[in-house]
Amino acid sequence: MDDKKFKIEKAKARKLRQSQWWQQKVESGICHYCGGNFAANVLTMDHIVPISRGGKSTRGNLVPACKNCNSNKKYYTPAEIILKEKLDQDVCF
Repeated sequence: MDDKKFKIEKAKARKLRQSQWWQQKVESGICHYCGGNFAANVLTMDHIVPISRGGKSTRGNLVPACKNCNSNKKYYTPAEIILKEKLDQDVCF
């Protein structure tokens, strides 16, 4: 993804972060990945399909995640995470 498109998607994400929709998502306090309960202010915004992998900043691709899950997910897609866990090793595509 070129730098201009990346910046556009990041700007869309920043705008959505200010929306009532996002506020309701984080107020639930639930991490999308581990299901843990957290204070709203410690949840981060995560792109299920990362921007670097072609993901968009849309409501269907943004979820609240705890910092640990967001850090561990990195740039992987959900399918790659499952494969990584099944193989018990890093995957490269």
